[in-house]
Amino acid sequence: MKIPAIHGYIDRRILINFTADPKAVEKIIPFPFRPKIYKDKAIVGICLIRLKDIKPKGLPDFVGVNSENGAHRIAVEWDEKGETKSGVFIPRRDTSLKLNEFVGGRIFPGKHYHAKFNVEEKNGKYHIEFKSSDDTEILIHAGETQLFDSESIFGTLRNASDFFENGDLGYSPNKEKFDGLRLKAYRWEVKPLDVLKVKSSFFENKEVFPEGSVKFDNALLMTNIEHEWKSETDK
Repeated sequence: MKIPAIHGYIDRRILINFTADPKAVEKIIPFPFRPKIYKDKAIVGICLIRLKDIKPKGLPDFVGVNSENGAHRIAVEWDEKGETKSGVFIPRRDTSLKLNEFVGGRIFPGKHYHAKFNVEEKNGKYHIEFKSSDDTEILIHAGETQLFDSESIFGTLRNASDFFENGDLGYSPNKEKFDGLRLKAYRWEVKPLDVLKVKSSFFENKEVFPEGSVKFDNALLMTNIEHEWKSETDK
């Protein structure tokens, strides 16, 4: 699926990251993808992103649309022309915008589920939750901090930042193929979040992730990032 370059602003992006048993992850990602392993663990998570002034590149901001969105992400690798490539596989997308639900899988990559979002942000505190049309639920309560979680598998904020910056190419399922979309952030800057509470019905589904196979690791925050989305070759 080829779409024109999309331009806009990431008003707020939270990456909620978990470690997972690679064997559990292997069961839910399709060929040609495989889990990208970091210190013997697969890395999975959720992106909670508020987008502003989204429109085809070159058009003025006032014609753009705004939305709250959630994307479940799995860090993956695959082989392409003799090289190992990396990115993320996105098994589902959720959105507050009915337009995104309608065009998802048609003129924008991946099916989108419509979801009701509840967002409270004040003085560096973030409470975000949504419930989707198929009852998928997400919740995070967190605050900005200067200290990266010392118990994270990544060890340092720099290591975590580099890992997720390199996962700028995402593939979403669309019928018999996978739509590719690359995020081009005009600058890349993340801050750590201190997470007080996090819930995900997707990752807490014991039929998919057996008890003890997935564990919260860290959360990162990005704000006020100008960016573009660009199509990549479908698979």
